[in-house]
Amino acid sequence: MNIIDVQDVTKLFRQYRRFPGITGAFRSLVTREYTEQKAVDKLSFHIREGEAVGYLGPNGAGKSTMIKMLTGILVPTSGDIRVMGNIPYKSRKHNAQHIGVVFGQRSQLWWDLPVIDSFDLHKYIYKLPDRRFQENLEFCVELLGIGDFIQKPVRQLSLGQRLFPRILGVFRYSSAGFS
Repeated sequence: MNIIDVQDVTKLFRQYRRFPGITGAFRSLVTREYTEQKAVDKLSFHIREGEAVGYLGPNGAGKSTMIKMLTGILVPTSGDIRVMGNIPYKSRKHNAQHIGVVFGQRSQLWWDLPVIDSFDLHKYIYKLPDRRFQENLEFCVELLGIGDFIQKPVRQLSLGQRLFPRILGVFRYSSAGFS
């Protein structure tokens, strides 16, 4: 069974053209010229239950845009996206209960708390059952090799140690939901 189906998805961003100078400012008010930026161009892929995938590409390739469409934050210009059979932008609340995304510029760790306490706080925010949380924690601690500093306050970590949740997100996704 496919957990994620993406078929011929395109996302265009329109930006109104601005003209230089004072007269250009007035012209910009009355002229509706715009440019289009194609962030994603006819992308298709499928992810089956249990598969682990990496999503790589150069800056500006549309990676974040595609992730935002998968989570329902953005609506595709054309094409079809299904996540567990649902259209993401029409099922944002349901989607948010089953998928997790961390974008690069915002840390999910609280500065004065030990790393484990930040994780524990997220357990309550996202209403994760104790058993599932413990399994995920053990999995991530082993995979990421963070056991040596999980009890340290974030402010005492090196930059690389603080960045680990931003650089690598490990999600096991199944028909039972995000785990």
